[in-house]
Amino acid sequence: MATTAAPSPGTQDVPITRVATASLIGTTIEFYDFFIFGTASALVFGRLFFPSLSPLAGTLASFAAFGVAFAARPLGALIFGHFGDRVSRKQMLVTTVVMMGVSTVAVGCLPTYDTIGVAAPILLVCCRLVQGIALGGEWGGAVLMAAEHAPRNRRAFYASWPQVGVPLGLVMGTALFYGIQRLPASGLESLGWRIPFLASTVLVVVGLYIRLKIDDSPAFRVVKKANAAERFPAAVVLRSAPKALLFGALANAATGVLFYMATTFAYTYGSHAGFSHGSMLLAVGVASLIEVGTIPVVGAALDRYGRRPVLMTGCAATIVWAFPFFALIDTGNIIALIISFLVALPVCHALVYTPTSSFVPELYPTRLRYSGAAMSQTLGVLAFSAPVPFIAATVFSATSSAWPLAIYIIAGGALNLIVVILARETKNDPTHWTDRPTEARALPKPATEPEPTVRGGSQDFHRGNGTTR
Repeated sequence: MATTAAPSPGTQDVPITRVATASLIGTTIEFYDFFIFGTASALVFGRLFFPSLSPLAGTLASFAAFGVAFAARPLGALIFGHFGDRVSRKQMLVTTVVMMGVSTVAVGCLPTYDTIGVAAPILLVCCRLVQGIALGGEWGGAVLMAAEHAPRNRRAFYASWPQVGVPLGLVMGTALFYGIQRLPASGLESLGWRIPFLASTVLVVVGLYIRLKIDDSPAFRVVKKANAAERFPAAVVLRSAPKALLFGALANAATGVLFYMATTFAYTYGSHAGFSHGSMLLAVGVASLIEVGTIPVVGAALDRYGRRPVLMTGCAATIVWAFPFFALIDTGNIIALIISFLVALPVCHALVYTPTSSFVPELYPTRLRYSGAAMSQTLGVLAFSAPVPFIAATVFSATSSAWPLAIYIIAGGALNLIVVILARETKNDPTHWTDRPTEARALPKPATEPEPTVRGGSQDFHRGNGTTR
């Protein structure tokens, strides 16, 4: 019998698999759109939109345009988190997927520098800003919809489904670019690079249809029914849960540095080791395809063993693999190249990225969860993901050596490990909990939560604000 999410009055049962699938498809679209921009930045945008710069400066300018979206993500987190906590989780997710789709198609239609001059890179950056705002609100809403609909003993597993959208979107994007980059240079730079951006139209239509078929989560409907939503949830997060905000942001250190080193800067590094763009795309695509399968496995392990043990294992693996990752690429051997990515993404990245979808939202009470999770995630991404391509390109240009890049990955893993050691385990927390006594008495317990109602009071708030054990 299919597991269903708890209904509220006037609504029908919604299978948790449908909710999780909607979250998965939405994040697949979002990250497909996001990553094809990153790939195009490494392959063609420098020449098409910044032709007056040197090759290095053009690459750095392209990565800077890529990084603009990261700067915009906190704004998206504030906007969508605010309305997601006050109005509707579902409505925010519908809005984000439309914004991302429209901006991505717009990139595919942009004239280049040769056609309209300096207006071309300006428009490119504007489209990237819209993508960043949308992505800032996407992740938090997607994981909450899955986690808040799921039974407690399967919460991390279903919350991991949106995480699958990252490698799946990457597989789709790299697969397209793998075929397109085989075109002659003239074909790639005139029309070929536009195809992945224009193709997202189909994905957006499918994702929008599926997301319109789901309901808000039972825990959120309880808060809405009791009129317990905060007027300014982001302000409450900053005032009442700064440690949760900090811990949630730092929980992205390992995944941010490792992932963008392996999927964005790696194209530049691989070319210096003698690999073609096609070989790099193949290695990233194969590893990402396998990670589509390993992320749910890690999600199931999180439900069984807890968030902290799995995340600590991932941080340790990331630290250990930093030097071998570059050493295998330096061999110039295609098999060694693929092995380096098979460990970096399906193993190391899956172990550090998957836990964030349950660990970070569980730091916050229901009424603050969208804002808190989105703010933590976007601040972490801004600090540990956005600078990676730019810093890596600059450092490698100055040193022509991999060891500073490996140290960069190790630092991210070590910082993440320290945070997890200090954090408390959230595995056994209920989906719906509160820090206000009046809410604890007034809000009925969702049917998905069989455990006793959490008592109100400040001690209950500390159960979920990221304090130490």
